[in-house]
Amino acid sequence: MEKILVTGGAGFIGSNLCNLLHNSHYAVTAFDSLSLGTPDNLPEGVTFIKGDINSSADLNNLPEKYDYIIHLAAASSAPMFEKDLVTSCETNMIATLKIFELARSTGVKKVIFASTSSIYGDNTPPLSEDQAVIPPNFYSVTKHNMEEMARVYADLYDLEIIAFRFMSIYGLHEEHKGKFANLVSQFLWTMYQGKQPVIFGEGNQTRDFTNAIDVARGIKLAIETDKKYGFTIFNIGSSVEYPVRDLVGKINAVLGTNIQPRFIPNPLRWTATSQYGDLTKIERELGYQPSIDLDTGLKMLVENLPQDPSLLPDVSDIENTLKK
Repeated sequence: MEKILVTGGAGFIGSNLCNLLHNSHYAVTAFDSLSLGTPDNLPEGVTFIKGDINSSADLNNLPEKYDYIIHLAAASSAPMFEKDLVTSCETNMIATLKIFELARSTGVKKVIFASTSSIYGDNTPPLSEDQAVIPPNFYSVTKHNMEEMARVYADLYDLEIIAFRFMSIYGLHEEHKGKFANLVSQFLWTMYQGKQPVIFGEGNQTRDFTNAIDVARGIKLAIETDKKYGFTIFNIGSSVEYPVRDLVGKINAVLGTNIQPRFIPNPLRWTATSQYGDLTKIERELGYQPSIDLDTGLKMLVENLPQDPSLLPDVSDIENTLKK
């Protein structure tokens, strides 16, 4: 049985991936500091190890060698960098280099890591991997740095490394992300609590909302392909763009409510106007096809809501929270 280490494995995307890989008969270890996750997200049979990717000691003390490392632990959204810029940069760049070193020293077959569509900045969609990019904020700068380190590292040390540029990912197990959760979850939680969701600007900005289960499926395809790339990048998304304001109507439909959004001036320094990914490369190389549309994904989330809305994070005052 092949062994897989998932950093950030108890978090949002990591736990969805661990669940899929465990059900696919891999021996899965989730390595997580629990800053944005909980072992409760993990299915029985997944090994959990509490540890910090910033700690060389924690990484070197891992009890096993692994066939694959899926590196998802990160400072995973732009607002995190406002609070602690240096630590966030170290987490994304220096810790990633430590993961590459661990992989090389222990004979890992392949490293797969999370990048972001934020790298594309204000590029005109559909966004494709061969576009020139100018990352617009520190978050996307660190992710672009990770990609460039991976390109050089793969060339120098013959390590197979794949980066996935995630579009706008939502799904189960986002509660521990709170105000850093995807808009889909933030809007759903807020409206389930009977409150108005907050939309920045007029809500005409579009996003490629992609379910975490599809992301997990794409990563699994990358694990299992026999193709060799050295280093390569794949977009992963749904290749469908939804205006943010339309998300409110979709959630009203699935909740049976009629809650109107609250529009405010955008408090963020930068947000993309329009984003959706060109999936030509991942479809051709890995055979990936998105399988969960937004309506289906929303129904899945609603089916898993707690009976008591107060158990969900309160993100209704998100604009003021982001300013702190």
